[in-house]
Amino acid sequence: MIVTGTHDPYLVVLSILVASFASYTALDLGGRVGAARGFARRVWLVAAATVMGSGIWSMHFVAMLALIMPIPMYYDIGLTTLSLVVAILVTSGGFYVISRPSVSPFRLVLGGTFMGLGIVTMHYTGMAAMRWHAELTHDRRFVALAVVIAIGASTAALWLAFRTTDLWQRLGAAVVMGLAISGMHYTAMRAVIFTAHGPFHGVSGRASLDQINLALVVAGTTFVILAFALIASQSEQKRIEEALRQARADLAHVNRVTTMGELTASLAHEVNQPIAAAVANAHACLNWLAGDTPNLEEARASAMSIVEDGTRAADIISRIRLLFTKASPQRELVDVNDVIREMIALLRSEVTRYSISVRTELEAHLPQVLGDRVQLQQVMMNLIVNGIDAMKDVDGTRELAIASRRAEHEQLMVCVSDTGVGLPPVQADQIFYAFFTTKPHGTGMGLSISRSIVESHRGRLMAADNSPRGATFQIILPTTLPTAVGAHEQRRAFDHSP
Repeated sequence: MIVTGTHDPYLVVLSILVASFASYTALDLGGRVGAARGFARRVWLVAAATVMGSGIWSMHFVAMLALIMPIPMYYDIGLTTLSLVVAILVTSGGFYVISRPSVSPFRLVLGGTFMGLGIVTMHYTGMAAMRWHAELTHDRRFVALAVVIAIGASTAALWLAFRTTDLWQRLGAAVVMGLAISGMHYTAMRAVIFTAHGPFHGVSGRASLDQINLALVVAGTTFVILAFALIASQSEQKRIEEALRQARADLAHVNRVTTMGELTASLAHEVNQPIAAAVANAHACLNWLAGDTPNLEEARASAMSIVEDGTRAADIISRIRLLFTKASPQRELVDVNDVIREMIALLRSEVTRYSISVRTELEAHLPQVLGDRVQLQQVMMNLIVNGIDAMKDVDGTRELAIASRRAEHEQLMVCVSDTGVGLPPVQADQIFYAFFTTKPHGTGMGLSISRSIVESHRGRLMAADNSPRGATFQIILPTTLPTAVGAHEQRRAFDHSP
């Protein structure tokens, strides 16, 4: 006698949630596989495969418990455990194939086919674990459709596992994968024809309490395991981001030190000027005091000039020390015009050395930006030094133009233009790449680090050719506080404002 079963809708929804959560966790762990190397890569690969395999199995088992039949049934523990092992092993094999450095479309399809057939094997191994007084036959059309869905879902899962980085993209992929995995199971169940031996009682329409409890235990255990795996993945992501941030900070510091080293002679001359002036004023002061009738007014004026010269030398040394300092970024409200003036003053000797005129058009009362003053000084220093390097061997007018003004959408713009050799043809889009340089003795890191700094301030750094010669670099920075900044940081930023 043909027996028709029904499904408990709540357990069906639970099975889909399990599949989607497992898919999301596997996608997140897959991202760790792509970034890791050596032993850590193997650990994350095993974790991702185990999570995905156990999640698929858990979804399958909860979906089996959702099936309501009028015939008493139970599950063979050995075969049920075997179906779990099969799910993990085939997922591991598929993930291993796709996580290799170079994966061709053929390998992707091969891995997806292997994993899909393995999931089908897991499904029918779980079906074989069912014990009851009924005979099972299968509609071949639905069996073939279930196999196609399993292979397609597996191929998509493998392709997405190592390519999704955006949160919403990963969430969408997890939902699609969860529905596809669940769709494979329920399509395969649609293919099953149950034939009972002997009389049976009418179906109740609801799952028994034992079925619900067992489903909740399996799903709950799976959710706990997936949650721990997700927490571990997020902790690793934070550790990697912190290490990357520190590496960028160290590299930026090295770049500052290297640039300052190249400008040592000019900086020494810049510091020597106020010191020499102070010495000359000191001699003048002594002369005014050494006369038969000391000229106190002139001596006082000379003394005041000594104070001004000393203060100017101290300011120059303070700027240099600040640029050499290796410290964590300190966000505060910064006047961009002040940063520009400070770097022009610091590099004045270098500009004079190559007969370069500096023209500034700094808009008054510009809004301040929330950022790290030293990092913004480094960006301006890199752009000015690059402009000097581009013009020092050029015949004709050598002019460095620096302008600041308000821009749209509560932003400000800083433009640094030169009349130098211009951007390299064809390779203009590569100047921000790390280690790309057109200078004979350049490191190729200045512009790369500058763009990284500007982007960390939620801004943009762009370059374009000038007509008839030279290049222009544009910095666009926001002037509003980001919503992610906490109240403490906002309060600290405003406490530093003038």
